[in-house]
Amino acid sequence: LDPILAGHDVGLLSEAGCPAVADPGAELVRLAHKNNITVVPLVGPSSILLALMASGLNGQRFAFHGYLPVESTARASRIMELEKLSISLKQTQIFIEAPYRNQKLLEQLVNVCSNSTDLCIASHLTFSSELVATKSVKEWKCSLPDINKIPTIFLLHG
Repeated sequence: LDPILAGHDVGLLSEAGCPAVADPGAELVRLAHKNNITVVPLVGPSSILLALMASGLNGQRFAFHGYLPVESTARASRIMELEKLSISLKQTQIFIEAPYRNQKLLEQLVNVCSNSTDLCIASHLTFSSELVATKSVKEWKCSLPDINKIPTIFLLHG
């Protein structure tokens, strides 16, 4: 906070999304509040909300869960839990993964979820290589995109 405390204006940027949402910037923002520093959010794209907007899934009821567990068994359990939540609450479940683990997560999603569950993959949002596609898990099983090392948002609706 030294530059701020010295009287300089500063900004907090995030590579793909909103600063402080699924982003370590939240710690800096909290520290600013503790030091009575005014925090002003600016309007800008959030990859999470852009993905929801483009998914065609329920935008009235949704929950963002950040990262799922890394360990395969725990991740499978969490995926099943989120699918059940989506069905019972009629709620879109949104989550992310480190880009280098995206492909394994996608493969696990189509193996764990019910064939009728809708899955949206939103990759490289706002880039010319952008991919936003919503299909049933059954449809995804026929042809999975290569999203390895590509920033991706996953949306699930049972």
